[in-house]
Amino acid sequence: MKKISCSCFLILFCLSFSCSKSKSNIPVVIIEPPETKAKGADISWVTEMEAKGVKFYDKSGKQQDLFLLLKSLGFNSIRLRAWVNPTDGYCNTADLVAKAIRAKAQGFQIMIDFHYSDWWADPGKQTKPAAWTTLDFATLTATLHEYTKSVMNTLKDNGITPVWVQVGNETNDGMLWEDGRASKNMANFATLIKSGYAAVKEVSPTTQVIVHLSNGYDNNLFRWMFDGLKANGAKWDIIGMSLYPSKTNWQTLNAQCLTNMNDMVSRYSTPVMVVEVGMEADAPTEGKAFLADIISKVKSVNNNGGKGVFYWEPESYNNWQGYGLGAFDNSGKPTAALDAFAN
Repeated sequence: MKKISCSCFLILFCLSFSCSKSKSNIPVVIIEPPETKAKGADISWVTEMEAKGVKFYDKSGKQQDLFLLLKSLGFNSIRLRAWVNPTDGYCNTADLVAKAIRAKAQGFQIMIDFHYSDWWADPGKQTKPAAWTTLDFATLTATLHEYTKSVMNTLKDNGITPVWVQVGNETNDGMLWEDGRASKNMANFATLIKSGYAAVKEVSPTTQVIVHLSNGYDNNLFRWMFDGLKANGAKWDIIGMSLYPSKTNWQTLNAQCLTNMNDMVSRYSTPVMVVEVGMEADAPTEGKAFLADIISKVKSVNNNGGKGVFYWEPESYNNWQGYGLGAFDNSGKPTAALDAFAN
C-alpha cells in the first residue's frame, strides 16, 4: 500500500507540475520509489541433482538443503525453467511446481522461464515441442496461450504467484522456429509474445512479463529486436539479459551492458534485469569481482530501471552435465564468488 500511495503522490505531483509548465516540451518522467533488487539464482537442476545423489554443503562443510543454503548467502529470488514435455520429466510442470513450492516455503520471489520447447531453447536452437510441430500458426499461437495459462493456473492452485515470467528463453532470433523466427517474420514472433503475455496476465495481472535475449552487451541486437517487437504491437514489462563474460573481459562487457541497460530504459521506458550470469567456477576471485560490479551497475541504472541479477545454476559442480560456470567448488561448497550477493 505504501508503494501505491507514493506512486500516486508522484503522479499527481508530476501532473500538476507539467500543467503549470504547459508550454514546456520536457517529458514528465515518473520514477517509482526504490525497491528491493532481486538477488537470484536459477537452480532448475536441483531435483535432478538430488535424485542422482548430489549433495550441497555450507562453507563449514555441513550438508544443507540448497534453498536454505542460498537464503543464508543473501539470495532472495529463485528462477525455474519450464519445458513442455521433456523425456526425463525434469523441468516439466510437475517438477516445476515442486521446486516452486520449496522456493516459496523459504520466502523467495519466483521467476518462471518458459522455453516453449521440450528441451533447451537458446540463440542457437528454438525447437518446437514435439506435440506442436504440425500445428498451423494460428493453432500454434493458441496452443502457446493455453499451455502458458495452464502452467500459471497450476502454480496458482498450489499457492504460487510468480513475480516474473519469461515468455521465451534467449530469444535473440525469436522462438518456435521456423514460424516464430524473428529475422524471417518479426510479426509472427510478436504475435507469439503477445499470446504469452496475455496468458500470464489473465491468471496473474501483477506478474511482470520478461522478454529475454542473450549478450546483454550487444546494443545493436537489443535495439533491432525491441524496435521490431514494438513496431508489431508486442508488450513486455521488463527486458531480460544474459551476460557470460570471461575472467579477462568482464570489465569491458559489464561497462557495455550498463550502457545497453540505460539505453533500453530510455528508449522503451521499461526496466531491465540481468536474468542469467555466470563465470568459470575455477576463478572465484574474478567471479566475485565480476558479480559485485554487475550487481552495482544494475542498481545504478537510470530511473531505478535495473531490477536485479540472477546467477545461472551456481550449484552445479564437478562438471555437472559438462557445465563449468557454476559457483560451487568440487566439494559441493559455495565459492567466494557468491559472496557478492551478501549485500
